[in-house]
Amino acid sequence: MTPRFLQLSDVAAELNVSDSQVYHMVRSGELPAIKVGGRGQWRVERARLEEYIEQKYAETADWVRSNPLVEREPDQ
Repeated sequence: MTPRFLQLSDVAAELNVSDSQVYHMVRSGELPAIKVGGRGQWRVERARLEEYIEQKYAETADWVRSNPLVEREPDQ
């Protein structure tokens, strides 16, 4: 069974980024998360992570459309 909530280290592994990058994404509000337990440990719901990934695909596609790859002219 797949866990509903992921630790920040699990999210970092999924995205292939550092734990500190994920912490920054959560603290900045870029990636929705909750604090649970008496020590306030961060957890990211798997569904929210998937939504975040889809959002990033859409943002990247928009960026690519707005910044077309232009062939360089060969040196003469």
